[in-house]
Amino acid sequence: MAIITDEEFGEIVVKKRSLAKTVSLKIAPDGRIQITMPPYAPLLAAKALIKTSRKQIRELVSQYRENFSYTENQQIGKSHHLLIQTTAKPSSVKIVGTQILAEINEAESVESAANQQLIRSKILVALRKEAKSYLPRRLSFLAEEHGFSFARSKITHSSSRWGSCSSSGTISLNIGMMNLPFELIDYVIIHELCHTRHMNHSTKFWDEVAKFDPHYKIHRNELKKYSPYI
Repeated sequence: MAIITDEEFGEIVVKKRSLAKTVSLKIAPDGRIQITMPPYAPLLAAKALIKTSRKQIRELVSQYRENFSYTENQQIGKSHHLLIQTTAKPSSVKIVGTQILAEINEAESVESAANQQLIRSKILVALRKEAKSYLPRRLSFLAEEHGFSFARSKITHSSSRWGSCSSSGTISLNIGMMNLPFELIDYVIIHELCHTRHMNHSTKFWDEVAKFDPHYKIHRNELKKYSPYI
């Protein structure tokens, strides 16, 4: 993985994937621009894409910011709170107890790419801490309560999925789940536990989910209102 620092867009992550056939660009779950390219492609190809696609990148970033910008004080996860203040000092963000304190230089915009990345980096730290404390314990509790078994659990934020279950029985849960209501957290966990018995989304799988979450259809629709992007 490589990092390109751009004056307008901040950090841009460049990842090489063996299955990638072209150079492509998207907004990653952590809010940074991510370029994916084949293993043989030079870094110069990523820089060329940025140079020739600035208008499209601006539109992509603008669309993302409409939904995922941090410009106001707000609740983060289950126990943290974001507080934004102005300061004469250089912009900085720190975690003090359960408070994420963003002090933004008075001459800068809180909406700038650099300041949004500063804020988001600390929010990721806070949510990961909450997720590691809560999700594995809740997973183990629901597994024992409903008679499921799994190999191990992982806390991730590497994709836009809420969770996943591998064929070896590893259940991965997204730190973004800490922004969900508790009943939707349980739905995601039960969904993945049911994949330990049915590695598909067949009728049998959904019948299994219904045994442990009779309101899963409501929860499934409610989940569509949220995003694991941070």
